[in-house]
Amino acid sequence: MMPEIDAAKAKQDIVAYCRKRGALAVGVADVETLTRIAPPGHGPRDLMPKVKSVIALGVGGGTQGAWAASAKTMAFVGDTEKRGYKIAFGLSYFIEARYGFRSIYCPPDMDPEQGARVPLQSLKLHAEVAGIGARSMAGDILLHPDFGFMYNASVFTEMELEPDPPMAENPCPAPSCVNMYRQTGRTPCQKFCPVDCLSGTLDEAGRIAEMTYDMHLCAEMSQQYETLPNVIADAIAASNPLDRDQALFGAENQVLWYKLAIGEGELLAQCYECMRVCPIATRAPLADPLRRAQAARAAAEGGN
Repeated sequence: MMPEIDAAKAKQDIVAYCRKRGALAVGVADVETLTRIAPPGHGPRDLMPKVKSVIALGVGGGTQGAWAASAKTMAFVGDTEKRGYKIAFGLSYFIEARYGFRSIYCPPDMDPEQGARVPLQSLKLHAEVAGIGARSMAGDILLHPDFGFMYNASVFTEMELEPDPPMAENPCPAPSCVNMYRQTGRTPCQKFCPVDCLSGTLDEAGRIAEMTYDMHLCAEMSQQYETLPNVIADAIAASNPLDRDQALFGAENQVLWYKLAIGEGELLAQCYECMRVCPIATRAPLADPLRRAQAARAAAEGGN
């Protein structure tokens, strides 16, 4: 028998736990909605059969300096997703220890039966249905009106919590993006995508009418782990030692081995160009961690 709890108070405690550890936004997604939208085999109950609630959280990106850095620098400093995963991992323990309901940190990994581009679960779908992000013109990237671009993580639990609604209004596109689209037929993210993987249209009111994202074009350039088999195959097929050494130890490929060695995930998402030019991602009111700190201090002073 499941323990009796005050579900509303439990939800408040869960949100407080996540925020204390660095989450900017926290929401609960409706399991039935996720089940209806997710592809077969990738709904919440395919991971946890008795799941009652999916908790989604988001963590923020870097400073204005990080967004202004070179592309090579951004490849190493732009990624903050592991912060979100750590919060979600701890939250699953927190729920079980405090409330006695089975919980699991949702693995942000690929389905071993589907290959390198099909995840076990869509963390973005969780976040979208939970109301902490909305789909943008930049592929399937989610944006928040206050926090801009966030990395997402999720927790599944058998504790039933009141779900949150999706966002009523999509912050994308920003007014400046609408103006550019009306002048040129493209938004900034579409214009500056280096492989033209983004396309779509806005309606007369400046809202998203259609968005198309070519995942394969994007992944071939940005997901470096996909190049590793080719590197190894080139080395095996080399007709002489010089070609073999070039395949294994050329400057570009040496960096692949370096990234594998340090194990920090820099083989993933090596392109930030669509977000670098996105006014919501970089200049939302609380997108910058320094602005968030200032806002927190002002709120604390106002409460005294």
